[in-house]
Formats: sequence, C-alpha cells, structure tokens
Amino acid sequence: MTAEIVNLNKVRKARERANRERDAQENRLKYGQTKSERNLFETRNRKWQSDLDASRRESDGIVDDDDTGPSNAS
Repeated sequence: MTAEIVNLNKVRKARERANRERDAQENRLKYGQTKSERNLFETRNRKWQSDLDASRRESDGIVDDDDTGPSNAS
C-alpha cells in the first residue's frame, strides 16, 4: 500500500483561493452593477442635479449657497 503524497501548502492555498472567489462572487451579487446600470444612474443623477439647479431661486443675482440656514444653525 502506497499513500498518495499531498502537498499541504497547495491544498491550503487552493482552499483559500476558493474562499476568496466565493466571497468575491457574493460581493458581485450584493454590490455589483453593470456598466450600463452605472451609466444610467449617473445620467439620471446629472439630469436631476441640473433640474434642481435650474429651479433654484436667485436674489439680486447672487445664488445663496450658504449652508448656515435655520436647520443648520447651532
């Protein structure tokens, strides 16, 4: 009877590689978006921001971008 010789380093590294790949797959499912989804989100965000900026009220030609309004006052 001869036993098969196993390199424990290779087994350990293969197990770790499989675990990393499993974690990566879970993260892709959890956080991943396709490039077209990211582009769509970015385009909608830019459109929303431009609509918001276009509807901003101006007083005496100066836009009030100061964030020290009543809700932010200490």
